[in-house]
Amino acid sequence: MDWKPSSTSKPRDAVDDAVDSETESEVLDSNGVRLGGEGGPRYTLPESRKIGIAGAVFLILNKMIGTGIFSTPSSIFASTGSVGICLLLWAVAGLLTLSGLSVYLEFGLAIPLSGGEKNYLERVFKKPPFLATSVFAVQMVTLGFSAGNSLAFGRYVLLAAGYHSPDGWAARAIAVLCISFVIILHSTRPEWGLRLTNILGVFKVIVLLLIVFAGFAALAGHRLVPDPHNFDNMWTIEKGDGYGGGGAYAYATALLQVVYSYKGWENANYVLGELKNPRRTLSIAAPLAVVGVTILYVLANVAYFAAIPKADLAKSEVIVAGLFFRNIFGESAAARSLPALVAFSNIGNVLAVSFAHSRVNQELAKEGILPFSKFWASNKPFNTPAASLFLHWIVTVIVLLVPPPGAAYNFIVNLYTYPGAWINGFVAGGLIYLRLSKTENWSSPWRTYLPVTVVYLCLNIFLALTPFIPPNSDWNADGYPYYAFPLVGTGVLLFGAVYWALWTKVWPWLGGYVVTAEKTVDEHGIEVIRYKRVALQKAAVGERQPLLL
Repeated sequence: MDWKPSSTSKPRDAVDDAVDSETESEVLDSNGVRLGGEGGPRYTLPESRKIGIAGAVFLILNKMIGTGIFSTPSSIFASTGSVGICLLLWAVAGLLTLSGLSVYLEFGLAIPLSGGEKNYLERVFKKPPFLATSVFAVQMVTLGFSAGNSLAFGRYVLLAAGYHSPDGWAARAIAVLCISFVIILHSTRPEWGLRLTNILGVFKVIVLLLIVFAGFAALAGHRLVPDPHNFDNMWTIEKGDGYGGGGAYAYATALLQVVYSYKGWENANYVLGELKNPRRTLSIAAPLAVVGVTILYVLANVAYFAAIPKADLAKSEVIVAGLFFRNIFGESAAARSLPALVAFSNIGNVLAVSFAHSRVNQELAKEGILPFSKFWASNKPFNTPAASLFLHWIVTVIVLLVPPPGAAYNFIVNLYTYPGAWINGFVAGGLIYLRLSKTENWSSPWRTYLPVTVVYLCLNIFLALTPFIPPNSDWNADGYPYYAFPLVGTGVLLFGAVYWALWTKVWPWLGGYVVTAEKTVDEHGIEVIRYKRVALQKAAVGERQPLLL
């Protein structure tokens, strides 16, 4: 398979001159359209379904505010043993996130297309063709699941109902129902999917504001537990029951977790093609969302420390918010209703992630990069990327149901976040190259100061390399060697290179042809994809060589 943009694709006559025999495929795509014919799959979106500034803000908010702020404060404090350092890490991570946002704004406003990093990597890493895209595709499709927040939804639903099942099959069953509902809604009623995303975005802000104001009340003495005195000597580094003493590795891991709790700020970049006035919408919505989330995250952590003793906080794992509600409101119906709101926050994240990632999957399929691309790129029968949403559902359900509870599942969920550091690092390095190269003629309505881009590049190098540093404690404390998830995560990216070699070299050589996908935009702004099978010449030595790679 192969694809060349319409601006660089050879005219039909030129292709005929270069290829001994070219035959248009007689295979029908999932829409019943003959591939290679003048009428290929057409992609258009009504103006009424495009996303405005408020919708883009909530699309980002819903992905950023997921499980992280309601669960990771436990492990971050356990790693550092210092209240002051924990709060500082959350504030610093917000600033680092803004540096990454600036890099993505420069790319996104210069290339206002859906697909996010796919487009940025293609702009920078042009040779060998499709290598960067293939690496990104493997990472996005195999690791872009919504299992973590789907399972968190199940856990908090059970918690609200009075059950405590951290990773049982009941929580997983609810998680499968959650992702299934989201996929069906986005596929059949996309406008309602976006409305629900906005509504749940409001709920997320309300929940965090409840935590923040309850934290202020706790500081004033309104709580059902004794004063934990967590702000006495808050900068002291302590080692206590379940927290502190992890050394440099623990601090680095804590920063890694905090940064990943902010992940999702790039969500609108994935769907730029579906934004109203994309350049203006993105430049307003993205900074507004990230600054707002940073303020709420720092204040929420202040609230946690105001009501939860250090030892309890360090051992609370994924139910930090639930423990906070109990210490403030007690074992009451009101306290159980608040975890239900957190559950709604989790399903909001699933809505935002599935909406954006399915668009990326579809963009990859449009270019013929995925196996069975013609099916995954389909917009039938609801004029939505239902097939790409189904692909997202398949991967998420596999991750939810196949791994056994415990270490194996936690390993896969950790794996979800790690390869993104490498991808983001290449994006940042690519922007530095474009800015310094005189031959690239790079320009964008948004300009990121070079030191900011360098800081973001260094951050991602840090995030990519730190997990390989041996911890001071048990190397198998999580049930698997400390180096397992960064090693496997890097291996996923390397497998992307192997996949590139297979679909651009090996499969065409074995099949005697290469499938090309030509993307054009007609005078009405409607995107049209035409797939063709292009025959291969036989060289003098008898080897088959693809002509259009």
